[in-house]
Amino acid sequence: MIGRKHQVALALTAVLAAAAACQNQERAAPAAGPQTPVATRGFTLVASGSVVPHSTVAERAAFDASGTSNGDNSDNGGGYDFGPMLAAVEPAVSDADLALCRLDPVPGDDSDPAAASLPQLARALAATGYDSCATAAADALVDPSGVPRTLNALDGAGIRHAGTARTQAEAGQTPLLQAGPAKVAHLSYTYDPGQRAGDSPEWTVAALNEQRVIAGARAARKAGADVVVLSLDWGDGWQDAPNGAVTALAERLTAAKTGGRPDVDLILGADGHLPQAYGKVNGVWVVYGSGDQIGPGATGAQGAGDWRGGESTTARFTFAPPAKPGGRWEVRRAEFLPQFYDQDSGRLLDVSTALTQGADLTGVRDRIKDAALGGGGAKAGLTMAP
Repeated sequence: MIGRKHQVALALTAVLAAAAACQNQERAAPAAGPQTPVATRGFTLVASGSVVPHSTVAERAAFDASGTSNGDNSDNGGGYDFGPMLAAVEPAVSDADLALCRLDPVPGDDSDPAAASLPQLARALAATGYDSCATAAADALVDPSGVPRTLNALDGAGIRHAGTARTQAEAGQTPLLQAGPAKVAHLSYTYDPGQRAGDSPEWTVAALNEQRVIAGARAARKAGADVVVLSLDWGDGWQDAPNGAVTALAERLTAAKTGGRPDVDLILGADGHLPQAYGKVNGVWVVYGSGDQIGPGATGAQGAGDWRGGESTTARFTFAPPAKPGGRWEVRRAEFLPQFYDQDSGRLLDVSTALTQGADLTGVRDRIKDAALGGGGAKAGLTMAP
């Protein structure tokens, strides 16, 4: 198993409900004496597209496990090896101070390979170097039966999570993750498709509501977060550009401020299945959509086959420390890594590396590049990583 990176995220728990209750109170004046020193170095954060634990993905992992000694047969009676799928992204993920993933919900049916293989998938994500996973998704609102299974698997692998909960108390908490010298809050929300399971408590899945998101971000800041990151499940599926509702919401969320400081420092969007633009809105970076990092990729709009479904990006942001205590951590470098999940081989490919090895992925690279740079990101300094 590949070792975790040397900067392992510190798992802290902040009770947001208590913090939210006092969010309108003035912070007490600091006691006289020397102030907390300003951080002397920044940190890097990487965030990948959605991992969709489809049965075909699990079947590929079972095939990979059958020919190696890496298959783990201790869970649910089956061996699955997801390591080869994720190997190409491991260098970028393990090298970062903080790495975020997004995991789509699994069904509650024990007979589904995606559900049976979830513990092994979670361990593979941890071995790759991911620290926290966004789990809020519209599908979980419709069918929340797989939420406990998903969170149990992530807990077992040592990966923090945000966006879904097993208890109301858990829903009032958020992970504060250590990224170098900074504490980062990772919050996750999803749009409501209007088909919420009738017997599911509202706190099971965090629904995307503008006021709720801003209140959560402010509470996280009061709980000690230096940087607040939102993972949002939003937008139209199988579109390579965000819709008007998404761009308008991004405008409003990034405009929210407290004491002149933005309440949100980074937005990571998902659910479009295809790579979408990166842009800077009100001085805050927004990834409208990273695409699916790993998934079936076979069905696009109106049920038609869409071979673009394997295309995705992994974002990499380098944050610089504030100039003075209590100041804003700002992104000094924004990059994206083009990636492609090849259905035939069951492998996630680093497109740039694959091109140097002779793979015919020029069209894939160009589509990803055009999509990522299509929202003004290039003018703001966004580059494609070599």
